[in-house]
Amino acid sequence: MNATNTDTFHRKAVRLVSGLALILSPATALAELDAPISGWRQGDPDAPFTQAVEYPAARPGIDADTPASAQIRGRIRAHGKKTDTATLVVNGNAMPVRLDESGAFARPYSFGAGSNSVEVISGEERSRVQFHQSANGQPVSRLRILLSWDTDGTDLDMHVVTPSGQHAWYGQRVINSGAIDVDVTDGYGPEIFASPAPEKGLYQIYVNFYGGGGDSDSDSDSDSNILTIARLTIISNENTPHEKRQEFTVPMRFSGEIVLVRQFMYP
Repeated sequence: MNATNTDTFHRKAVRLVSGLALILSPATALAELDAPISGWRQGDPDAPFTQAVEYPAARPGIDADTPASAQIRGRIRAHGKKTDTATLVVNGNAMPVRLDESGAFARPYSFGAGSNSVEVISGEERSRVQFHQSANGQPVSRLRILLSWDTDGTDLDMHVVTPSGQHAWYGQRVINSGAIDVDVTDGYGPEIFASPAPEKGLYQIYVNFYGGGGDSDSDSDSDSNILTIARLTIISNENTPHEKRQEFTVPMRFSGEIVLVRQFMYP
């Protein structure tokens, strides 16, 4: 066999093996991000820290007034076992995201100036984009507090008490120095408190198990033993050389329980 025939045979063999591997490979979910996109963009002064919702708000969503600069959108193209949630990692902040019946997801998010990254993960599949955003008059979050949890059908609430005694919670999501964005009532979260001008002094962060799978009044013994793990992330000076990040986990056992997860001084 001459060199030309050997090369042709080798290419055909490679194509055949690749095709067989594709046919025999296990079903996977393909993760895709439609927004944001990689590159450079200007900040949007109309991008909100909070979204207008009516109580009870079942899950985060994007409405017609949400600018493109404040959106995270994509889909999980499932081939095999269907999944109801994926994981978003935004500037290092991991949070669950619900998928609709088609595998699509959408969440409002207030990005700050500087380098930002968004990654969606489903099983072994992941998609990641990175972009640089200029300030352009957009408020920059100097303090961001993120609450998420690991069970479906449960409602955890974040309460932020500022140094001056202001109290941000689902009943008053907007205060003078910041806002809690969406009150998620049906599991996983996340809820995010963001402040462009944080007060200096002592902050207190509480988590309240409002109700759901761990309800102590449940008729089911198995339901009453469900343990929900809350994850609280505190980020100051995000996307700057002075960024500081702290993460805490706390078990939440029954409806009505309220826990002081963290006290900290800012700055």
